[in-house]
Amino acid sequence: MLIRNDPWRLDQTEMIRASNRRVWVMSVIAILIGFGLMLDCAVVQADELAQAGASSEVVDASDLDIIDCHTHFYDPSRPEGVPWPDKDSALYRTVLPRHFRDQQQYRPVTGTIIVEANARLEDNAWLLNLAEADPFVVGIVGRLEPGSADFAKHLRRFAANPLFRGIRVSVAVIQRLLDRDQLDDLTLLADRGLMLDVNGGPQTPAVIAQLAARVPKLRIVLNHIGNVGVTSAPPPEAWQAGIQAAAKHPNVFCKVSALVESAAHHSGQPAPDNLEFYRAYLDVVWNAFGEDRLIYASNWPVSERGASYETLQRLVFEYVSEHGTEATKKFASLNSKRAYQWTERPGRRNGTNGL
Repeated sequence: MLIRNDPWRLDQTEMIRASNRRVWVMSVIAILIGFGLMLDCAVVQADELAQAGASSEVVDASDLDIIDCHTHFYDPSRPEGVPWPDKDSALYRTVLPRHFRDQQQYRPVTGTIIVEANARLEDNAWLLNLAEADPFVVGIVGRLEPGSADFAKHLRRFAANPLFRGIRVSVAVIQRLLDRDQLDDLTLLADRGLMLDVNGGPQTPAVIAQLAARVPKLRIVLNHIGNVGVTSAPPPEAWQAGIQAAAKHPNVFCKVSALVESAAHHSGQPAPDNLEFYRAYLDVVWNAFGEDRLIYASNWPVSERGASYETLQRLVFEYVSEHGTEATKKFASLNSKRAYQWTERPGRRNGTNGL
């Protein structure tokens, strides 16, 4: 017989309904909590992406001003030829600013400082004439010999042109002048507001440290981070000590260049194209000189011995961009402005010259 309105059966039904309601409520709560966690994760992920975007934004910015502070231009077809490079070298060809601008670039270069690689006196004049016709060139680092009889006369002649920003010498010349206590010509360079590029091996930073202490008004730029051998081994301790000694002097700057050709030379293989291979060496100079005294430079076309221009540029800008927007701007051009005191040229960023 069917029993209607059985209290026990009603209680049981209500209990089931209540249980189902609790399950439903708990499910909704779980879904809401999960959704909230997803939102939190999304916010965190967005923040991380924004931070990553902030560090890479500099490199992507189309208005980033990049001055390459170490290029070489020459023309073997001139009647007098060129002392360097040798005729059997792959570098023995006409190399002018237009050839440089034709290179595939990671980020557009907006100007350059030419470094004279030949000791022939009149090549200083040839480069100045080249620069006068092309606003892309913001300065010339010439080649004169401190300690020579006519140094002051030649310096006066070339420094009359505001594009002449200083000279480059070898570390052997600096060591000789220090040993002989013959620093008058370098003091004259400083008094004229000009600078000194120094090129040489891994001992160069330590020698520069001595000079910087003796002539504190002279702005000195270490070339190619001292031409240390860039390998998979840890950076040599003597070189690190020299870098740290040089960086203690506020009048010393450092060009980050020649990394790829050094890596290729020591391995006999094309230079690695991944940043991690170079990081230990870059960390040494970054930690010593900081964001205010490191300068972008390529050493093109000599750099072709190691890697393409695009590759060498990408490696260093990937590294510097990790340190933020302002650091990248300083590295790209602002630090070179302080070191070389180059003058802005109308039309530098608005087009190209046929030279």
